[in-house]
Amino acid sequence: MYSNIKKEVKEYFEILEPNFPEWLNEYINTKELLSQQYISITCGTIYSDLFESDFFFSSLDHSVAVALIIWHFTHDKKQTLSGLFHDIATPAFKHCVDFLNGDYMNQESTEDLTTEIIKNSKEIMSLLKRDNIEVSEIDNYHIYPIADNDTPKLSADRLEYSLSNALFTYKLLDLQSIKEIYNDIEIQNNEENEKELGFKTKKIARNFVKVTSRLSIIYREDRTRYSMQLIADILKKLSDEGKISKKDLYELKESEVIDIIESSKYKTIFNLWKNAKKVKVSKEKPDNVYYVHHGAKVRYIDPLFNNQRISKCCKIANKMIENNLSYDMSNYVYLDFTLE
Repeated sequence: MYSNIKKEVKEYFEILEPNFPEWLNEYINTKELLSQQYISITCGTIYSDLFESDFFFSSLDHSVAVALIIWHFTHDKKQTLSGLFHDIATPAFKHCVDFLNGDYMNQESTEDLTTEIIKNSKEIMSLLKRDNIEVSEIDNYHIYPIADNDTPKLSADRLEYSLSNALFTYKLLDLQSIKEIYNDIEIQNNEENEKELGFKTKKIARNFVKVTSRLSIIYREDRTRYSMQLIADILKKLSDEGKISKKDLYELKESEVIDIIESSKYKTIFNLWKNAKKVKVSKEKPDNVYYVHHGAKVRYIDPLFNNQRISKCCKIANKMIENNLSYDMSNYVYLDFTLE
């Protein structure tokens, strides 16, 4: 049962939707969704001292929170369920598996399994049948613009991981600030005349841009790209050696995958990364060390303020976005070890 929610997460959920939709509980308490409570939204970075956070906010917490945001603004069951299920195909270490699949620029390589996982779940299928809902109405949240839309628009998914990362992972906001931001949001019409979450107050929209621009850099900065690629490469080597399979990444808890890594010959390397305080960077290719040298997906938000992009009506917000987008990802990033 999804009942062991941390107090802090519960308080956060109450901001997103004060009246929790009880009908959602049966869907949450299905085997496939409950397995998401053992995966951290930080793509494994939570396990290294390179990062300041040790708060475990799970992939399930994120999915429930996205569903609550959608329900709060639409009161539409199908849209809400599309949000709840959008990460049901998330494996251990989340987007690290996209790095493993060579998809570090889009980070969408695991989404194809969503429909399959839902269709193969007797529990979920029986609930959908009872509620007269088709799989095609809930297995792709991209069809609902409030749930998901293209960067740099604001959707429930993008809003949620911004708020929870700012609150729990990187301590950029407190609960009161989250409340102020969230309560200023309403559904507006964007430049393409589609519905989108937007802000009523310029100052709050600008503050949101400040926080999300900082987060945007964290998601792709040197330490993050290095960590995600290192985890991906260790998993690839273990896979090549027959010690772990792709299937395992969907069926094991993150802690169980870490146990496999720590009982392998990559234990020392993994522990050096876990205890590292800072990565090294160089413009030149370093010799005889494992390094990472590529870009990553750029996640940023240019939200609506009264139906127009904040960047168009606020020079300060525009400058923050420009500074964020100019972050340099051309360095070689490394620690002092090889991956053999």
